[in-house]
Amino acid sequence: MMQTPQLLPTGARAPSCADGSATLKLLWERVRRQGDMPGFARTIAAILGAVRGEDEDDFDMAQTMLTDPVLTQKVLRLANSSMYSAFGQSINTVTRAIMVIGTEAIGHLAMGLKLVEELSSNIDDPTGAHIEMEKAVLSGMVAHQVALGAAVPAPEEAVVCSMLHALGRMMVAFYMPEAWQRMGALAGTAGMDDGDEDAAALPVLGLTIEQIGRAAAENWGLPANLIGGMRRIGAGSSDQKLHDADWLSAVSTMSSQCAEALWHDDAAGLQKVNDLVHGFSAMLGLAPEVLLLSIEKAKIAASTDLTIAPLSKPAERRARSLASSRRRDAGHKVLGAGVADMRDFVNAATPGQMMSMALETVYQGLSFSRACAFMRSPREQRYVAKMGFGAGVRELLPLMQFDDRYEANVFHAALSNDRVIFIENARDPKFAAKLPLWWKDSLREASSFVILPVCSDGKPVGFIYGDWDASYPDIALNETEFGLLNNVRALVARCVDRRRQIELVAAKNQLN
Repeated sequence: MMQTPQLLPTGARAPSCADGSATLKLLWERVRRQGDMPGFARTIAAILGAVRGEDEDDFDMAQTMLTDPVLTQKVLRLANSSMYSAFGQSINTVTRAIMVIGTEAIGHLAMGLKLVEELSSNIDDPTGAHIEMEKAVLSGMVAHQVALGAAVPAPEEAVVCSMLHALGRMMVAFYMPEAWQRMGALAGTAGMDDGDEDAAALPVLGLTIEQIGRAAAENWGLPANLIGGMRRIGAGSSDQKLHDADWLSAVSTMSSQCAEALWHDDAAGLQKVNDLVHGFSAMLGLAPEVLLLSIEKAKIAASTDLTIAPLSKPAERRARSLASSRRRDAGHKVLGAGVADMRDFVNAATPGQMMSMALETVYQGLSFSRACAFMRSPREQRYVAKMGFGAGVRELLPLMQFDDRYEANVFHAALSNDRVIFIENARDPKFAAKLPLWWKDSLREASSFVILPVCSDGKPVGFIYGDWDASYPDIALNETEFGLLNNVRALVARCVDRRRQIELVAAKNQLN
């Protein structure tokens, strides 16, 4: 039999020694004093107007995004991530992102990103508001993975609602730190559970944390569906799947509580997550093992994206980052020195020698696992790997060749467009159709790779390929590296052009 989901109270006032209206008055005063979160308030109003289609001629979503460069950059980064983008659709404009993802989805993404940006921009205390901020982000990650697993049409809506579940905590921790500290002390002395902040909030604030969050959301004019999603639904409130607004509230409640449990990455937290999964499984219409898999995916992403959560192992990450920076600085020196050597010999070396220098330079400078140089044979009308570095490459060389006839894959795309292509996640299933069979037969262990085409007289003559295997941390080439790689291939092309001119002159002299 269908049970009515138990919604925790949103409007009831419990007896307390604090005045809730006085708390809100003080909160709004401090919000105004610290700038009324002007960037957030204005952007949210603009986003909502764009989603609703107000003043379409002069005020659309693209225009709204472009007024905030930081937000634009973040939206584009998400749009190009494997989570949203289709392979081959390099999204460089907000207009294109809206076309691919949709106006409403972009609006929800932007709201979540803007909330985090505004509240985090002035956070100095990593033990207070910053912690709540990262918990909110983690909550959004959990909600997104669960929503994807449930195949809901608007997973971004679940992300925003889950983050809004933490809004009350973030507002109090950020704008009323002294009250937040009193709540923490009260919770500690009373022996309350970490998640029962409302029991500590009522005596200190006269309101529950949820009531404060809803008041802030209403004050900013957020849509009713998002505010409705801030309701808390108790675990096990129903033994059947919920729908629409109730489902949104349930996934947001579970995600928020999962974030709290996952934060410390300990055994107690994992047990709490397991309990939550079994408590919400029926209401969300997802098997416990599906929910656990979604939460694990969010946990993996959080270990990379968060900065101070114990889950993200910040000390280990800083050590890895420092080591990576040192290797990267050393790699830049290797690339720079290699370019200098190539420039010195460009007028004396043969194309083969120049290609060999280029291959060695990029192999060492970018710490590739493997690197190969391919040359085009006009007679055979094929690209053939001529030389390579890295474990097992020599044995693989005979397998690495393919027709120069155009095919819709990443290698022909790089050669046709004469531009460096960097594939961040070669194992993404969405990319499989764009990876040729010869690559899958010989180089499929690669997790990321780079293609450097070499063209002469507007026609491709070869390319350099380099990859990293799964033992390397996440790779992202920067502007300096792209510039040095373009210098490398330009010098090889210059050498090929010079040799071609010499051959043309020699052939002309023979005719005469």
